[in-house]
Amino acid sequence: MNLYEHTIIARQDTSPSEIKQLTEKYSKIVEKNEGEIVKTENWGLLNLSYLIKKNKKGSYIHFKIKGKGIVIDELEKNEAIDKKLLRYLTVKVKKFDLETNYFAKREVDDKKESYKN
Repeated sequence: MNLYEHTIIARQDTSPSEIKQLTEKYSKIVEKNEGEIVKTENWGLLNLSYLIKKNKKGSYIHFKIKGKGIVIDELEKNEAIDKKLLRYLTVKVKKFDLETNYFAKREVDDKKESYKN
């Protein structure tokens, strides 16, 4: 079994319920193709580095997937025709980092520390 980190960016006008539907839809595709979702992270609405299809922001969803290459082929085939998505990216990794949450609300802690100084 291969390990993959897969990130999709949905349009900025996608509602939270639609984000949940997208997450469920792609999770089912993985499971249907004998893959396993190890972890799903919703990174929220983030600024894009440049305009993509006239969007300045995008809702990021990140999957950690265990499975064969056919799982990723099927995922990307479905994502290519989905009008709600701006981009997707799959990276093959050697092991998962399940402890670190890179998009946690760290800004609040930083502001508290700057007030102490």
